[in-house]
Amino acid sequence: MNRNTSTAPGAVYIHIPFCTNKCHYCDFNSYVLKGQPVEEYLDALEREMERTVRQTPPGQIETIFVGGGTPTVLLPAQMERFLRIVRTYFPQWSPSVEFTMEANPGTTDEEKLRVMKEGGVNRISFGVQSFDNGLLEGIGRIHTTDDVYRSLSNARAVGFTNLSIDLMFGLPHQTEQHMQHTLDKALELDLPHYSIYSLKVEENTLFHTLYHRGQLPLPDEDSELGMFYLIMNRLREAGYGQYEVSNFARPGFESRHNSAYWRNLDYYGLGAGAHGYVHGWRHINIKGVQPYIDATRKGFPLLERFEVTRSEAMEDFMMVGLRLLEGVSNRDFSSQFGLRMEEIFAAPLEKLLQQELIEPTGADGYRLTPQGLVYGNEVFAEFLSE
Repeated sequence: MNRNTSTAPGAVYIHIPFCTNKCHYCDFNSYVLKGQPVEEYLDALEREMERTVRQTPPGQIETIFVGGGTPTVLLPAQMERFLRIVRTYFPQWSPSVEFTMEANPGTTDEEKLRVMKEGGVNRISFGVQSFDNGLLEGIGRIHTTDDVYRSLSNARAVGFTNLSIDLMFGLPHQTEQHMQHTLDKALELDLPHYSIYSLKVEENTLFHTLYHRGQLPLPDEDSELGMFYLIMNRLREAGYGQYEVSNFARPGFESRHNSAYWRNLDYYGLGAGAHGYVHGWRHINIKGVQPYIDATRKGFPLLERFEVTRSEAMEDFMMVGLRLLEGVSNRDFSSQFGLRMEEIFAAPLEKLLQQELIEPTGADGYRLTPQGLVYGNEVFAEFLSE
C-alpha cells in the first residue's frame, strides 16, 4: 500500500439506524423506532467515538454525513445531545465544512430543524423518491407529497439553503409519464442538488420476496432506460451538472462527502453497521442495535476488519473513480500508488476504449462515454480481478 497513513481522515460517516417504518425495497441497516433504546444507542456512539479518536486522532474535518435509517426521527433533545457528542470528539471543523443529515419528509418540524442548524448541520438530504402518492404507497413510504413541500418549507424558514432530494426510477408500475411528472415537480423546487437512483431489488426485502413470486410489476428494460435518458436530459436542460452517475448539482453544490468515497479517500465510519476506511484498513461494525450497544462496552464494535491489499485498492480506485463524470487521472493514481493506470490495467482500458464505453480525457486519464454511463456496471466490473 502506498497510501498516505500520516494524515487523519477528513470525512466522518455516522449511522442512526432508526426509522418510522421499513420501506419495501430497503436493505439498509435500519430498525423501526418503536421500543428502541435510543438514549443507550447515543451512549454507545459516544463510547465508539471516544475510542476511535484515541486510536486515530482527527485533524481538520471537511465533511460529516449522518445517514440511516432516518436520523431525523430523533427527538429535538436527542438531536441536540447527538450533535453535541459529534462536536466533542471531532472539534476541528474546516471553515467550509459540509455537514449533511439525511431526513424523511414529515420528520422535520421547525424546532428540530433549528436544533440541527445550531448544532452545525448545513446540508439536508430528503428521501422523497417520487411525487406520485400512489407510487410512494406502493414502495412502502409513509409520507405524501404534501409532507415534502412542508418539510422543505420548514427547512428554508429556518435558514437552510443547501438542500437535496433523492428520487427513484424503475419502480413497480412506474412509467416515463410518472417520471416526467416527478421531474416537473422536483425542478419547480429549484434545489441545488438532486440524487436519482434506479431501484435495485435487494435480498432480505419485501420486494425480493415478491420478485421471486412473480408479483413485482417492474418496468421493462427499455422503459427504465428511457427514464434514465429523460432524467439526464431534463436535469442538463435545467442547468444541473451530472457529476456522478446518479447525482446532479448546480456548480459548487456537489456532495463533497460522497465525492470522498468516489475518490477512494479515507473516512471514519461510526454507528451500528457503519463502514469505515482508515489508513488502508476497512471495517464494518456490528449491525444489530443491542449487539452494537453491548459491544461498545467492551471495545470496538467490529463485525469485521481487514487490510485492503494494494491491488484491491487499485481496483477500488478505478471502479469508484469512474462513477465520477470527470473520470480518473494518472496524477491521482500515481500519487496513491506510484504507477500509471496503464501499467496495471492496460487490457481492460484497451477493451473499454475499443467498445467506446470510456474515452481519454485531457487530464491524462479516462472517463465514461455517454454509452458507458448507461452500462456503468459492466465498465466497473472490468477492473475486478478474476
